[in-house]
Amino acid sequence: MFTILTIDDEENIRNGLADNFELEGYNVEKASNGKEGLAKIAAGGIDLVITDLRMDGMSGEEVVRHVTTEHPAIPIIVLTGHGSIEDATAAIKAGAYDFLTKPLDLDHLNLIVKNALKGRQQQQIISELQQKIKTAGSPDGMIGKSAEINRVRQLISRAAPSRANVLITGESGVGKELVAKSIHEQSPRKDKPFVIVHCAALSEALLESELFGYEKGAFTGADSQHQGRFEIADGGTIFLDEIGEINQSTQVKLLRVIQEKSFERVGGNKSIKVDVRIVAATNRNLEEEVKSGKFREDLFYRLNVVRIPMPSLHERKDDIPLLIHAFLREFNIENEKNITGFDNRAKAAIMKYSWPGNIRELRNCVESAVVMCTGDEIKIEDLPSSVREKGEEKNISIPIGMPLEEAELIIIQENLAACNGNKSKCADILGIGRKTLHRKLGEEE
Repeated sequence: MFTILTIDDEENIRNGLADNFELEGYNVEKASNGKEGLAKIAAGGIDLVITDLRMDGMSGEEVVRHVTTEHPAIPIIVLTGHGSIEDATAAIKAGAYDFLTKPLDLDHLNLIVKNALKGRQQQQIISELQQKIKTAGSPDGMIGKSAEINRVRQLISRAAPSRANVLITGESGVGKELVAKSIHEQSPRKDKPFVIVHCAALSEALLESELFGYEKGAFTGADSQHQGRFEIADGGTIFLDEIGEINQSTQVKLLRVIQEKSFERVGGNKSIKVDVRIVAATNRNLEEEVKSGKFREDLFYRLNVVRIPMPSLHERKDDIPLLIHAFLREFNIENEKNITGFDNRAKAAIMKYSWPGNIRELRNCVESAVVMCTGDEIKIEDLPSSVREKGEEKNISIPIGMPLEEAELIIIQENLAACNGNKSKCADILGIGRKTLHRKLGEEE
């Protein structure tokens, strides 16, 4: 049950609001002034605050500023009998959730309170989910228990405490940015900036000015001095995503930053010193790019001090069940649904698909399925057509080199789907006991 705090120096209003909210099923705390109200908030247990704007002593605006600074998760609604556009603007700027004038329309107030508390509850659920994911066996936030992802975790834990530059390689959509963030968060630089540059998204001219900044008048439209990403990242980490896309001119300047830890802004001649750790990522084969002359060999060696190869999703398929359920929880919250899981045919199709777009494609697949699902369980019909068509094939494809445990899981899921979820029948077909089937599926019987 939610607890609402009403702060008003008029006793009849305090009591009237309390009676209204108690009838609505809320717990209610009351305070006659701002100081008393803040003490109750500090004691804990308050989910929403309603305060008068004009009170003796501490004003409602001061209460708003304090609450939004010290307890930002608590929504605060401001009431006043002296309403004006200026008052409303000041309260909203101070961080108020909403602003109402007296005399109050209680039905309207109750609706605002309901929406505010619903938003607070959803944010709490999201925060708890993010924390669970982040602390599920590792501080890196990566989801998975496969040998492949555990090797990545080991490399991160060894590389993070050092000052060495890191090169993360792997296909698009495998989670290279998450690895970069994890390196930063586990490093001594974790309290300093983590700055991301998507090199492929910027033109050659724009990339240089974004990386190194520019002086006023350096080019048409440069109306003021602009700090570059390296300057902003001073003391911290800069993540250069898709480093293989930068041109030769920018490669030379980047090499100088690494070697001399200094640079000049575009249009400037003042040398700017920085202490920045570089984590770069690419989906290209940079060794081949070096051989073809497209990427400087000296820059490659400077970036490739520590190499972290990120496996494709196809190489870590036994992490898929964990990933799809984490994404399902996320999109349930976002779409206000309560889907409990995936039926056997849907799970079999997901396991059978090759996932060329990796985790990014899998995440989009689950989001689409949640949106399309009309029941309490995602069915194969809810999946995108590319995944659905693969799942409807009657043969089972096991690539050469696939680990036995992963191949077993695909065989079990396919046969379970063919048996319409009948586990006893599936166990008979596979020639194993029902308990063994449950164990291999990671389930309790």
